Amino acid sequence: MDRRTFMAGCLGLPLLTQAGGAQAGLTKIIFPFAAGAGGDTLCRLIAQEMAPVLQRTLVVENRTGGDGLIGIKAVKGASPDGSMVLVTTGPTMYLLPMVEASPSFDTAKDFMPVSLLARFEFALVLGPGTDAADFKSFVAWLKAHPDKTSFGVPSNGTIPHFMGSKLEKDLGIPLTRVPYRGSAPILNDLVGGHISFGITTLADALPQHRAKGVKIIAVSSAERSPFAPEVPTLKESGIDLVADAWYGMWLPAGSPPEFASKLGAAASAALAKPEVREKLTAIGLIPVGSDAEGLSKELAANTAFWQPIVKATGYKIEN
Repeated sequence: MDRRTFMAGCLGLPLLTQAGGAQAGLTKIIFPFAAGAGGDTLCRLIAQEMAPVLQRTLVVENRTGGDGLIGIKAVKGASPDGSMVLVTTGPTMYLLPMVEASPSFDTAKDFMPVSLLARFEFALVLGPGTDAADFKSFVAWLKAHPDKTSFGVPSNGTIPHFMGSKLEKDLGIPLTRVPYRGSAPILNDLVGGHISFGITTLADALPQHRAKGVKIIAVSSAERSPFAPEVPTLKESGIDLVADAWYGMWLPAGSPPEFASKLGAAASAALAKPEVREKLTAIGLIPVGSDAEGLSKELAANTAFWQPIVKATGYKIEN
């Protein structure tokens, strides 16, 4: 077995026919990013809990590439028989259709919502060379050092990318975005003084923040994070922006609604277990669990918020 593939449940479980025709057997949970990060851990934890409830064998498969598009398109084109499920970040499902010149998918038409799984937050992080104690003094520092306004983001076309665009507009200060491949190189360059600040996931920045290697001066959530309660939100700092992100679960369009409901209930039950919640909060994820309507409402609200911001940047991916 590929070490990136995790099998939950047992092959000896009886084969049952689900309402709507979805056959019990093998379900692949497609996660379109690399193994080892928070979302991958989330998939593997809930797969282990859901398998005996659903009486199915659940396999987590990492199909990486295209900023999530490879995995998303695989599930879009899959048979709607319960054999393939998508777990990915909300931003991939609402930002990618906004930034692709020719959208590869329509979330509402091509997928059936199942459950909102967990939330995570972003952080505004300063390197040791940026002499600012808080957000207000950071803005003053930027204005005093117009040649040092480079900031890192984990990738182009992401929430941190567009958070930077909104900051630039709201502050009226030209900023220079530097795209990286993930959080680790951003933090390395912050510590090394190669960039002035970064916008990345709070969970990734916390270890260096606690070690005094970098300084988190604001978080993107609506309320202060339970992981860093001493750090104010952007809204508290005078920036009208709430930009927490989340993981959701979808089936291909046309899947049996009864199976989608059962799948969502199993995911929510798994996320309610204390031992699962403890493991997720330890890696900076806030467990949620919802029905399909909860996921749809979250997607709609995020789409409405980010669409004008993304449109104003003119950013597009040629595909």
